[in-house]
Amino acid sequence: MIRLEKVSYSYPDGTSALENVTLAIKKGEFVGIIGKNGSGKSTLALHLNGLLKPQKGKVMVRGMDTRDLEKLQGIRKFVGIVFQNPETQFVGRTVEEDLAFGPENLCLPPVEIRKCVDTALAETGFEKYRYRSPKTLSGGQGQCVALAGILAMRPECLIFDEVTSMLDPNSGAAVLKRIKKLQRKGKTIVYITHNLEELHAADRIIVMEKGRIILEGDPESVFSDASLQNLGLTLPSLFELAVRLKAHGVTIPWEKASSPDCFAEEICQLFLKK
Repeated sequence: MIRLEKVSYSYPDGTSALENVTLAIKKGEFVGIIGKNGSGKSTLALHLNGLLKPQKGKVMVRGMDTRDLEKLQGIRKFVGIVFQNPETQFVGRTVEEDLAFGPENLCLPPVEIRKCVDTALAETGFEKYRYRSPKTLSGGQGQCVALAGILAMRPECLIFDEVTSMLDPNSGAAVLKRIKKLQRKGKTIVYITHNLEELHAADRIIVMEKGRIILEGDPESVFSDASLQNLGLTLPSLFELAVRLKAHGVTIPWEKASSPDCFAEEICQLFLKK
């Protein structure tokens, strides 16, 4: 679906953001990308739909080269990005107008635009906010409207760049729940975060450092890698607790460390067996 081949990119001040990155993202995957600030995560995201062009190497999206200007509209219809601050994406006076902006730019007929907007509102559960100004919404609501605005363009791949970092825990959990629901419906998800707690259900995690991919694998193997903590990244609390319990002879299966409820249930079962 998306393929990066030996991609390198430096900013005008000479800062190297990506260095020889090779990566393939498959259809329907939930790929988590983690790393400290300045590791290259956001720069990588901007390459995935052509907002930035590689200075070396190439990025192919469904067979389309992001350096080909004639292909950019098709690429950006296929890959949508939701950024950290939703206000940077609001252009309409109302939620409805904001959602219609993308399909209008794709030159869709009015009837099709209406259908895109209605479907995006239904998928996010935001029908009742149709006539509200985006500026009157809370942070979590605004992030969901930004998501709906991207969904109105019907992308197959969705990139989320630190979308919960400015939200309270409840709002962040609600946004993440909607994202996981989209993956179950067949969307490809690229989820950039510094919070490893959000990536337990990812199919694959990519760890970046100084513009390079230094570690890659399923969540259990990545979280178990000792080098992760050397990068200053905090392990998910339940996984860390499971590791400490294992050192004392108590084994908690990986899948049971996915939520406090599952973890507590496993602990109770262990006590009942005694």
